[in-house]
Amino acid sequence: MLFLLPIPFGFMSKKQIAEDFLGKCASGNSHEAFKLYASPDFKFNNAYFKSGTETLTVITIENTMPNPVRSLKPLYVVEEENFIAVHSQVKLQNDGPAYTVMHMLRFEGNKIAEVWGFGKQLTADS
Repeated sequence: MLFLLPIPFGFMSKKQIAEDFLGKCASGNSHEAFKLYASPDFKFNNAYFKSGTETLTVITIENTMPNPVRSLKPLYVVEEENFIAVHSQVKLQNDGPAYTVMHMLRFEGNKIAEVWGFGKQLTADS
């Protein structure tokens, strides 16, 4: 069932919010992404980084500086109640390797409360 959620500039589904949030973060606009979509108690979970909003903001900004052509292409987006799973392909540079990335987002109302992220570089045999 599709639910449209009110946001400052209209209505978007949780899937649309998740995709826009991840796209903004990938392109270096994490401050805007958090301002629009993150709950005040936002949590970021990743095995390699400290949890929290500040960590994700620093990661995206630091990664954008040497990789300004970075792209994130959602391949599959699945919604189940307050959870969205986004399977994407990420390229840090046009001619560089591709990565497969999985993000799981938990919503509270129309805000993202928590994100889990993990990924792996694609190889020729994957």
